[in-house]
Amino acid sequence: MSTQPEETHLTNAQLDQLSINSIRVLAMDAVQKANIGHPGMPMGAATMAYVLWSQFVRHNPKNPHWSDRDRFVLSPGHGSMLLYGLLYLSGYDLSLEDLKQFRQWESRTPGHPEFGATHGVETTTGPLGQGFANGVGMAMAAKHLAARFNRKGHAIVDHTVFGIVSDGDLMEGISHEAASLAAHLKLSNLVYLYDDNHITIDGSIALSFTEDVLQRFHAYGWHTQRVVDGNDTQAIAQAISAARAHQRGPALIAVRTHIGYGSPHKQDTAEAHGAPLGQEEVALTKRALGWPTLEPFSVPSSVLDHCRKAVGKGQALEQEWTQRFERYRNAYPALAEAYEAALRKRLPAGWSQHLPAFGPADKPMATRKASGLVLNAVAPALPALIGGSADLAESNNTYLNCSGDFTASDYAQRNIRFGVREHAMGAILNGMALHGGVIPFGGTFLVFSDYVRPAIRLAAMMKQHVIFVFTHDSIGLGEDGPTHQPVEQVMSLRLIPHLVTLRPADPEETSAAWRVALEHRGGPVALVLTRQNVPHLPRSGVSAFDGVPKGGYILAGSADPEILLIGTGSEVQWALQAQRQLALEGVAARAVSMPSWELFEAQSQQYRDEVLPPGVWKRLSVEAGATLGWERYVGARGAKIGLDRFGASAPGPLLMEKFGFSSEHVLAQARRLLGRVH
Repeated sequence: MSTQPEETHLTNAQLDQLSINSIRVLAMDAVQKANIGHPGMPMGAATMAYVLWSQFVRHNPKNPHWSDRDRFVLSPGHGSMLLYGLLYLSGYDLSLEDLKQFRQWESRTPGHPEFGATHGVETTTGPLGQGFANGVGMAMAAKHLAARFNRKGHAIVDHTVFGIVSDGDLMEGISHEAASLAAHLKLSNLVYLYDDNHITIDGSIALSFTEDVLQRFHAYGWHTQRVVDGNDTQAIAQAISAARAHQRGPALIAVRTHIGYGSPHKQDTAEAHGAPLGQEEVALTKRALGWPTLEPFSVPSSVLDHCRKAVGKGQALEQEWTQRFERYRNAYPALAEAYEAALRKRLPAGWSQHLPAFGPADKPMATRKASGLVLNAVAPALPALIGGSADLAESNNTYLNCSGDFTASDYAQRNIRFGVREHAMGAILNGMALHGGVIPFGGTFLVFSDYVRPAIRLAAMMKQHVIFVFTHDSIGLGEDGPTHQPVEQVMSLRLIPHLVTLRPADPEETSAAWRVALEHRGGPVALVLTRQNVPHLPRSGVSAFDGVPKGGYILAGSADPEILLIGTGSEVQWALQAQRQLALEGVAARAVSMPSWELFEAQSQQYRDEVLPPGVWKRLSVEAGATLGWERYVGARGAKIGLDRFGASAPGPLLMEKFGFSSEHVLAQARRLLGRVH
């Protein structure tokens, strides 16, 4: 058993060791008090995390939002007590009482790090691999902003994205995609430490993971190193220094750690991964570490004094940067103003004047094409807008003609070629939004929103301004068949809290939908667009720019309706045609366009009742997708026209007709509700 020296005679090396062990002890105690959690990872990774934070990460604990701070991503979020311990010891707004409330109701120390819940947490992690890709997105945003705003002698964007990643992160497919793209883009501002502890929940990593990780990352184009002893502070520091000095791409350092380090009976076992050590083992571990007391959550004052030097250091770093920025402002006032506006998420004055208008005189057009026209009309006025698609720029109409490709040779450009990497694309977009200074968007086919879904969910959880562009939105895409024809996807997106899903009916609604997407705050937006042409719909009274932000609006029809025909997307045309025919038959019908359930639900009850009068029970919904959920608006006695089966391979117009998406079928169903069937 090691002996802890007297605090009054500590060398720097002894202070370092005491600080490292403080991280371990806090992790053990917090998990033990909560009686649930993951103590092993923080115990094993404590040394490399401490070296990284004490010697390399440029941050200001008193201002976690300083724009030029280094970012730190703990991708294996189950090891959250590692991050909480670092934040507490460094002097962030996180108290010892907060650590004692680990995993409790409304705690600032939830089981996995949650963006917005705890100062200093840069992203919500837990689903393995997502944090890895978030960091890539942060590094891309930093490269872009540096290329756009830095000038010779004025580097106002000059920071690094650091992270700790785990075996689990590297097994998940998303990390393969993100690592490949990061190397292709030569993101030299990205440094990851790999917690190589050889243990997963099931046991030894050899059960399922025998690849040579460093060879894999070397093949991608990463700078790779290995540290054989995860407690060798000097070797870890040297490796990080070498990684930072490497300017030809991202860096990965594999550090051989020991899960549950210090535990006499549970070190290097799966038992240390996801369960408390137990009171007896905690006591034995503290003795093995030479800890001076068995009292829970006890941190020596010398450790706090030592670690909280980060406060003064961080304030000095930010002050120096502030002075640098003022010199920059004096030299480049317009750029300085633009930089601050981008960070504050302010859209330039008058940008919406560039939104194109469409009308009935225009030829029918796919909403994906209309989306591309809108995007290119506003992009020159919105320099923060940056994005691309998963190898589908031409199909998604997401290419910005006013810019070139974002590449290792020109990070200032705004078209990102994500390649066939939908999983990584979504999480990278999240990382870019979290970094700040950009409005990221990304496109793919709607059916592949399933690949992006974990990232969409996290974007919604973190309430990040990310715009997801999904085209080929129904069986209307045609001959590619059921593998590419979405059925359940729109309805499944509506299940995600804080996500606004918009399915515009025509080009005018598409333009209005883009305005909503760009102005929306409080979460991501999904634009759901057609491959096939749709007509420009005539409107009586309410314009799309007034109606779409409300989620649903009266498109045409009676002020005192007998029946309501509610549609979304390309199917609204059939509802409108049926309404017109019913009017000729003397029926007071109303056609309602409802591009967004979420926006409609956000309106007052009075407005919703005006659009969908509660006394009118004869209601019919029309949407080329799963019908489950439409009972919210049509009730138990209403009817639903939808698709509760997979599609087929055939021309789109024929599929629409065969599956009942036509004015004739809508009219027939409406007549049944009205009791007019003969």
